Amino acid sequence: MATSPIVTAIIYTALAILLLLFLSSSNQPHSRHRRLKLRPPPSSSSDRHRPPIPFDPIISNIEQKREDRQWERTHFHLDSDGDDHAPGHEAQPEWEDFMDAEDYINDEERFNVTHRIQLLFPKIDVAPADGFASADELAEWNFQIALREVMHRTSRDMELHDKNKDGFVALGEYDPPSWSRRDDEDNTSSSYNMGWWKEDHFNASDVDGNGLLNLTEFNDFLHPADSTNPKLIQWLCKEEIRERDQDKDGKLDFQEFFRGLFDSIRNYDEVHNESDTSETAPAKKLFQDLDKDNDGFLSEDELKAVIGNLHPSEHYYAKQQADYALSQADTDKDGRLTLTEMIEHPYVFYSSIFNDEDDDDDFHDEFR
Repeated sequence: MATSPIVTAIIYTALAILLLLFLSSSNQPHSRHRRLKLRPPPSSSSDRHRPPIPFDPIISNIEQKREDRQWERTHFHLDSDGDDHAPGHEAQPEWEDFMDAEDYINDEERFNVTHRIQLLFPKIDVAPADGFASADELAEWNFQIALREVMHRTSRDMELHDKNKDGFVALGEYDPPSWSRRDDEDNTSSSYNMGWWKEDHFNASDVDGNGLLNLTEFNDFLHPADSTNPKLIQWLCKEEIRERDQDKDGKLDFQEFFRGLFDSIRNYDEVHNESDTSETAPAKKLFQDLDKDNDGFLSEDELKAVIGNLHPSEHYYAKQQADYALSQADTDKDGRLTLTEMIEHPYVFYSSIFNDEDDDDDFHDEFR
C-alpha cells in the first residue's frame, strides 16, 4: 500500500528536525557533566580539616537532616526500622524514604543552580544593596550559614549532655570525647593533650560564674576559637604556652617559640631584606614584633595577636571561601561580583562545596 503524501511529508519533516537538533548540539562547546555531591560529614577530630561552608541554605538544610539522622543512630541506637530505644525520643523517618538528596540537587527541574543564585543574590548584596556582592558581603553570608550550622550542632550536643534536662550543662554532666580520654591516659598526642574539656576550660566558658553553661556558653566551650569571651581567649593563650613551655616558667623564650609555634603562624610570602640570612631570621623578627615589652619572652597577653592563626575561626573560613569565589568569578577584576558574573560561574560557588565527580583537577583541597 502506498504511503500518503501527508504521511510522507510528516516523516521527512520529523527527520529534518532531528537532523537540525543533532547538528546544533554537535556545534556546542563540549562541557563535562558535573554531578554535584553532598559534602562529607564534619570531622570531630580536627577543626583544621573541616568541610566547606555551604553557599546555599537549601543544601545546608539537606546536610543537617542527613547529619542529624547519623547522630541519632550513633547516640540513640536506632535500629534498621527506625525504632528508637532511648526513652522519650521519637523515631524520625529515613531521609532516603522521601528524597534521594543527590538526585534532587542534580535534577534541574527541582534544583536549578542558576535560579538559586538569582534568588540568593539580593540576600547577599545588602551592605549596601548596590548590585554588587563584595568580599565582605560574601564572607558575611558564608559566616551566617556557618553560624547556624554550628549552633544547630551545639543544640544537639546540649541535648545529649544535659542529663537532668534543665537547659544547662554542668561540668559533671559533660562527657569528654573518647580521644581526650585517650590523650589523658597516654599523654602522647601532640594535637590534643592541651587542657581541653577540663575544669579551667569549663570555668573560662562560664561567663556568669554560676557553675552552669547555657546554650551560648556551651557553644563557646565547644568552639572557643569563635568566642568573643575574653576569658576563653586568655585560656587559649595560656594553653598554647603550657603546651610548649619546656622549662615551665609560664612564658615562651625564643627557642620554645621557634620549635613550637613559629611554623604554625609564619607568613611564607614575607620577604626579609636584612643582613641576617639565617634560617631563624623570620622567626626572630616575628618574635620581636610580638614581644611588646622587649623582655625576651612571650606572655599570654602577647600571644593574643596570633591566637587566631593558631585556632582559625569560622570568620576565617568564611573569608577564605569568599576570597576564593572572587578569585575565580570576578571576570573584570574589580574586586566584587555582579549577578551576571555569579550566574556565569555557578560551579565556583557549588564546586567549593561539591566535588566534580569526573575531574579531580578541579578539586580544591583548601576547602577540605
